[in-house]
Amino acid sequence: MKRLLRTLTILLLIIASSSCSSNIQNIEQLFNNKKYEDAISDLNQYLFFHVTDVKALHLRARCYEEIGKIEQSKADYERIISIDDQYAQAYAGLGKLLFEQKEYDQAELKLLRAASLDSNDFDILYLLGRTMIMTGKFMKAEEFLRLATDLNPDYPKVYFYTGLAVAYQGDALGCAALFNAYVNREPDNLIGVYNRGFAYMNAGYVEWAIEDFDTVLKKNPNHIEAMAHKGLLMAAMGNSEGCQLIQTAANKGSQYAKDQLAFCNS
Repeated sequence: MKRLLRTLTILLLIIASSSCSSNIQNIEQLFNNKKYEDAISDLNQYLFFHVTDVKALHLRARCYEEIGKIEQSKADYERIISIDDQYAQAYAGLGKLLFEQKEYDQAELKLLRAASLDSNDFDILYLLGRTMIMTGKFMKAEEFLRLATDLNPDYPKVYFYTGLAVAYQGDALGCAALFNAYVNREPDNLIGVYNRGFAYMNAGYVEWAIEDFDTVLKKNPNHIEAMAHKGLLMAAMGNSEGCQLIQTAANKGSQYAKDQLAFCNS
């Protein structure tokens, strides 16, 4: 009798295991449909029989991340690494969570490890570049962002962040070119247009800079920094309207404009 019960138990476990295995694609579909709680419930059952399945653990970590259970997500990524310390996406996942928590130094370490294991993953290189901007390693940030650009040259924001990395290195002309590449891909993004104008100004392309600041002001008349910078350029060219813009921007709270009032009063 005991042998029969043991045999039945083993058979039930095999059947259940097989059933869970066949349902993993259904779980992925739940994730794709943003049914994260349901996916986690099914993954818990699946992982009961497949405790070392790193792909299932990765999927559950992503589900936890989507519903804001960050510590559970981290725990799954750490579990993956304890099973397979060559699994690049686990380090990348931890790096992303740490980046979002503004723990940039720790994020950088995880993402560097991820990049060393998979040097052809755009998302890893892109996030690593952004992280290195936050840790002040601007030259290395540019290097990784340019590698990311090679992998996905149509992704607009990679040019934006490369432009920032280059700007911090003092390359005004290179910065202007990169922000131009960004704006060409996202022409309606006012942040990009403003930053391109600022880069043009620093590179000495005054008319193009004024044009960009003017574009920003047409869509957002209360953008006081665009107003202040446009005013300064116009005043430097001898246009008295420039000082009026600087004064208006100063009255609305722009510290940059306040700092430039002496230029108009000299």
